[in-house]
Amino acid sequence: MTEMTEKKRGPWWKNTVVYQIYPKSFQDSDNDGIGDIPGIISRLDYLAGLGIGAVWLSPVYCSPQDDNGYDISDYQDIDPMFGTLEDMEKLITEAKKRDIRIIMDLVLNHTSDEHRWFQEAKKSRDNPYHDYYVWRDGVEGKLPNDMKATFGGPAWEWVPELNQYYFHQFSVKQPDLNWENPKVRREIYDMILWWMEKGVGGFRLDVIDQIAKEPDRGITNNGPRLHEFIREMSRETFQKGDLITVGEAWGANTENAKLYSNPDGSEFSMVFQFEHMAMDQQPGKEKWDLAPLPFVKMKQCMAKWQRELYQTGWNSLFLDNHDLPRIVSRWGDDKKYRKESAKMLATVLHGMQGTPYIYQGEELGMTNVKFQDITHYRDIETLNLYRERMEQGYREEEVMRSIYAKSRDNARTPMQWSAEENAGFTKGTPWIEVNPNYVEINAEEEREDPDSVFSCYRTLIQLRKEYPVFIDGKFELLMEEDEQIFAYTRTSEDEEILVCANFTKEPARCPLLGEWKDARILIHNYDREAGETLMPYEALILWRGKVRT
Repeated sequence: MTEMTEKKRGPWWKNTVVYQIYPKSFQDSDNDGIGDIPGIISRLDYLAGLGIGAVWLSPVYCSPQDDNGYDISDYQDIDPMFGTLEDMEKLITEAKKRDIRIIMDLVLNHTSDEHRWFQEAKKSRDNPYHDYYVWRDGVEGKLPNDMKATFGGPAWEWVPELNQYYFHQFSVKQPDLNWENPKVRREIYDMILWWMEKGVGGFRLDVIDQIAKEPDRGITNNGPRLHEFIREMSRETFQKGDLITVGEAWGANTENAKLYSNPDGSEFSMVFQFEHMAMDQQPGKEKWDLAPLPFVKMKQCMAKWQRELYQTGWNSLFLDNHDLPRIVSRWGDDKKYRKESAKMLATVLHGMQGTPYIYQGEELGMTNVKFQDITHYRDIETLNLYRERMEQGYREEEVMRSIYAKSRDNARTPMQWSAEENAGFTKGTPWIEVNPNYVEINAEEEREDPDSVFSCYRTLIQLRKEYPVFIDGKFELLMEEDEQIFAYTRTSEDEEILVCANFTKEPARCPLLGEWKDARILIHNYDREAGETLMPYEALILWRGKVRT
């Protein structure tokens, strides 16, 4: 690749693909049923073979695990269930040898109630750590206001010894930090710099749009001081290294996304937003209130983010993560057309502008799980939902239908490595049961199969390295109102691609393919001549342009 092309492609994080690991479910090395850091180290060659350039680890810090590690009790130590700090340092070193950077998951909106700061904060109102959290005076039984916690129940918890309530946007065991306090911010910056010295490649900032909350005004995300806080943090930490920084923002829109991911580097490298992932639910309701995917609206949403962030920001591209159900079960067909629809979804996503994310097992086409009853589930959000809706008089069958579709545990079943017992994840008893379909769907089968979902992902990753148009091409949505076809072009100065995909199980006409009949096929999920009619879930990327040097 020429020096000019290399320069034009921009920062390394625009040219890479990130792989997300949920450590508890990835690989168990000591057979206690829980995935761990040595297990991840043992699978680095698998990740290098896929071609990814960075690994985002869900939290491995010390934690009571009330919310699977997103309740941190010590930011500067590793939970014994995952290993040791030495294991973490070895992971960073071994990954670097394979040109893979490690991205830490930072939870800065709240800590665990078992964190040393909160333990001190509860001792008295005069304690130096008291103001590290958000407190309100009150009377037991009379809440400061009617704000609700995301995981159910009120967002306020009474502490009798202080005659005060503390604020928690999530679990009662996750008290919110008070970002108005400059001492809190300084503690956080020093901790980030400590990890940077350890050699981490970046950070993913959990629910970062909620740090500037103003509970007296009912404000949780996008508070008035949010971007002031983020810019200060970036200045004090991230800008001192060559990092990838990812701001998770459920409340992001394209306007504030331009602030989060400003090309001047004043905040984050990119935004991680969810607008496209909230469409298959009833308007104004919770994610559990299911609705068919409004396909045309979803296309328009994704196109909007592509258009409006072009040259003004940078987006994360994802369809799966640890908080979402498996995409092949959600928007594809996880039965008859599992392989075809998994490849189609990958092709549509990886052709867009932004940094793609692969969630563990997505590259195999792993599916949702249907456990027999609620006793098999482990996720706090799922268990709370079941309890609340049963108390409200919902039929169990209806509640379980929502859980089968949207539970976070769908993404948290163990990684399916092989057809061996427990899918090669552990020789012990896994912390959550393995999806029974691991016998048919596993990495060992797929790595050697040129027609597998894994091979499709490996090719897509390679294409982004070879063709600059994937990085800098301008997006244009085609056939916008079509109810079956997702089609778009990406165009740069000297090349363009056409991405065409049938999102349904019925054949669909795509006249665009006739217009591009002389173009080069970069990837195709059917072994057949490309015609103007697409088969169920058929997808391909075509390229044309000047000869590249």
